Amino acid sequence: MARKVFFSFKYKDVTRSMVVRNSWVTQGKEAAGFIDKADFEKIKKEGDDAIKKWIDKQLEGTTVTVVLVGEKTCSSRWVKYEIKQSIARGNGLLGIDISKIKDFDGNTTERCGKLPDGYKFYLWNNDDGSKNLGSWIEEAAKAAGK
Repeated sequence: MARKVFFSFKYKDVTRSMVVRNSWVTQGKEAAGFIDKADFEKIKKEGDDAIKKWIDKQLEGTTVTVVLVGEKTCSSRWVKYEIKQSIARGNGLLGIDISKIKDFDGNTTERCGKLPDGYKFYLWNNDDGSKNLGSWIEEAAKAAGK
């Protein structure tokens, strides 16, 4: 079954997040939750309601939310909102540690935790994420009855 997946992440980790997203898209799958910095800054200036509206719109038609956990993810109120909305929609949910994916400068970070609690959590590098992402997403969807 074709899955439209929402990727939740702290914008600071966008370069790492793109590695995960691109591995999904190159398999011919659809990804939601990505926005360029200029568009995000514009929405941010419109206030919290505009951000919530954008997130809610991005979640439409998705069956799974993948939380990409980096150094600052745990403190992001928008990631927390995305998780809350995903659970309310009945989306499958899983977390992936992206802190050890190198950024454009070749740097890695530490991760802040294992968001979301109570759901499967994977290490992108150690668990061979580029090979296994599809099966992780399918498992999360089935666990949610999707």
